[in-house]
Formats: sequence, structure tokens, C-alpha cells
Amino acid sequence: MALDTNVAIPAHVALILDGNGRWAKKRGLPRTLGHKEGCVTVEKTVEIAARLGIRYLTVYGFSTENWKRSSEEVGALMQLFRYYMVRLLKIASANNVRVKMIGDRTRFAKDIIAGINRLEGETKDNTGLTFVIAVNYGGRDEIRRAAAKFAADAAAGKADPKQLTEEGFAAYLDTADIPDPDLLIRTSGELRLSNYLLWQLAYTELYVTDCLWPDFDQEELENAILQYNKRDRRFGGVK
Repeated sequence: MALDTNVAIPAHVALILDGNGRWAKKRGLPRTLGHKEGCVTVEKTVEIAARLGIRYLTVYGFSTENWKRSSEEVGALMQLFRYYMVRLLKIASANNVRVKMIGDRTRFAKDIIAGINRLEGETKDNTGLTFVIAVNYGGRDEIRRAAAKFAADAAAGKADPKQLTEEGFAAYLDTADIPDPDLLIRTSGELRLSNYLLWQLAYTELYVTDCLWPDFDQEELENAILQYNKRDRRFGGVK
């Protein structure tokens, strides 16, 4: 299915990649293979989004709560992350994609932190799609860290709490240089935000599909965009 030229493409699409484990379970496979297949879907989605003209694509890669999973699963996810960063560098170079990571990266192993820094550094001058990956990320934790940074600036006399605006506070968030999402897509049919981009999603249009993440494809993305085009975005006002 090709979108008509009069269809408005959202500038920023955020994704909650849900359903990897259930996808694997349905097929009698270990959860780790579901996550691996999910990474393949991420690669395809980045390329599709770039072709469609989406400017920003943000995915929920690993949450602050995901550390609660079994050590075996967390270890497998870290290994997959190492492998995926190498592949992503090639994909980003081939598609003129800039990569940015948000979240608290300090908890990761040193080699993963180095890989993140390399990925961001080697793609920073690319001018196409900006691909944002939320890793060790939680919306509440992001707001907490931003508040701590602002408090430190205020204590040092660099910021005045009485003059703080929403825009000023947003400059302390991980997404300071990124516009808020226009469209959030969540796969697997779950109706919750899961501590994702809590500040940024204030006026984002939400779209939920029963499709499990590894099965997500161009048709699913285009269906979400078509639904987005049917929404009347008022941002709290009246039209």
C-alpha cells in the first residue's frame, strides 16, 4: 500500500516495541529469539520511516524497569545490544540517519557506553532521519534527572526558579533538541504508556495495534499514519 501524496506524514513518531516475548512463545521459541527478531523489525522500520519522510523516530529499547527481568534475559539483551550497535552504524550510514540515545547510560558496561558514544559521534553529521533509542530509560527517571540538573544550576546561581518556564525545563530533558512526538504507536494491544516519554507525550496522538512487534511492517506503519490523519489536533484549544 502506497500513501497518497496528500497524506500528512507526522514529523516525529514514537514507538513502544511490545510483544517480542509473546511472539516467541506463540512459536515455541525462547524469548531471546523474539528480541532478536524484534531488532530485525527495528532495522526495517528505520529504513521505511526514512523513505516515508518521517524526521524523527523514537523507540523504547530498554526501560529502567527491564533490569528486573531474569539475569539470563538481561544478559542476552546486552549481548544483542552490542551486536545491534554495529549493524545500526552500517544502516545509519547507508540511509543518512543520525542516531541519538536517551536515558541514563551510566549503568551499562564500559564497552556498551563506548559503542553508544561511537554510534552518536559517527552519525552526528547525517542529515536525514534522526533515530532516537531510549535505553535504560524511564519517563519519571528522566524528569527526576532533569529536576536534579536544574536544582544544581539554581544552587550555583545559573538558573532562577522564579523564571522557570515549561520550555526552560524541557531544555534539561534528554530530548532537549528533539520536538515532541506527533504520533505514538504501541504494538501488542496494551493500553498503557509504560513510563515512556511522560513529559513529551502530553498532546501526542495515540495509536494501538494488536500486532506483535516482530510482525510490524510498512502496512502497519502506514495504517497508523492514516489514522493519525483522521485526528483533529487541538492542543487544548477549540477549532
